[in-house]
Amino acid sequence: MPVDAREYAAALGQYAAGVCLLTVKDDIDDVGTTVTSVMSVSAAPPLVAVGLNADGYPAEVLEAVGTCALTVLAAPHAIVASRFSSAGRPSARHLLETVPWTRAAGSGAIVLAEAPVALDCRLERLVEAGDHVLALLRVEDVPVLNPTAPPLLRLRGRFVDETGAQAGRG
Repeated sequence: MPVDAREYAAALGQYAAGVCLLTVKDDIDDVGTTVTSVMSVSAAPPLVAVGLNADGYPAEVLEAVGTCALTVLAAPHAIVASRFSSAGRPSARHLLETVPWTRAAGSGAIVLAEAPVALDCRLERLVEAGDHVLALLRVEDVPVLNPTAPPLLRLRGRFVDETGAQAGRG
């Protein structure tokens, strides 16, 4: 018997997931999207997999450009996660006007300076996966590493800190 999509989403909402910002710099602008489907794949070579909406602009731009940055968001970045999870958003730089950021050396993509960690990546390949694609990314650099920054999590449809309390709106 097929599983209802809403029931499936509600079931997986019980699983706490880290929240990341995937950014891509193309020849026109910076694009970004909030992602919670991130998985470490390999240490040698260093690979991560990221789930992206197959019909989404970020996946299309990533495929065309071939490089990106993946920033693990901190608890105070809940508003950033919300901004980048909505459709029809403006330039990534516009959404980050009050948030300290820099550019990753390899990809040139935006990384948040106060995040727990950011990864500068090169696209290995996209793999079709239902209504999503899995972007297999080779990590080429770690431009941000703040191991004491509190992580942002997604749990039961809300952004929370590591204690389960609603995350800050900074």
